[in-house]
Amino acid sequence: MIGRAAILLILFIIAAALALRQVNTPTPASSATAATTTTVTARPGTPTTTSHSGGHATTTTTTTTPPSQVPVLVANGSNVTGAAGSISTELQAAGWQILPAENATSNVTSSVVYYVAGLQPSAAAIAKLLGVPTSGVQPLTSAAPVGAVGTAEVVVVVGPDVASKIGTTTTTTTRPTTTTTKAHGTTTTTKARS
Repeated sequence: MIGRAAILLILFIIAAALALRQVNTPTPASSATAATTTTVTARPGTPTTTSHSGGHATTTTTTTTPPSQVPVLVANGSNVTGAAGSISTELQAAGWQILPAENATSNVTSSVVYYVAGLQPSAAAIAKLLGVPTSGVQPLTSAAPVGAVGTAEVVVVVGPDVASKIGTTTTTTTRPTTTTTKAHGTTTTTKARS
């Protein structure tokens, strides 16, 4: 019994010594801070920021979602017929994944690019492409003048400012011509290059 009590006493002394050592461990100098790592992760391919700080150093890494992986809905909130379709075509040509265009639930005074959480960089890129100011890039809420957005992650509501920039495209086709010249019994035929 004394042997068991002695073992318990020895274990208690060791535990107490370790606890005191933890309490008396010196802290780093006041000008340095402990190293920390913060990682914020969204869905694959969405912007991710990782910050490492120890002392005064900070590293930030940001990735963006490729346009082909961002479903975009364009809604016409202007009085210009076909504005949503024209903008959809422009965005698709730029590589964005376009959903069928639709009409907004009401007309707007200026264009707005709405985004779901994590896709603000994509919305900002679309706004820049369309000439929408940064104040026109906003989180998607139920207040947006669109019906059901389905799988859309970015919603563009085309207002008269962007719709007025939609111009008609003029295509000019040049056809080859043939010129025939007769001079003193000799005929020369020249065909223009296509």
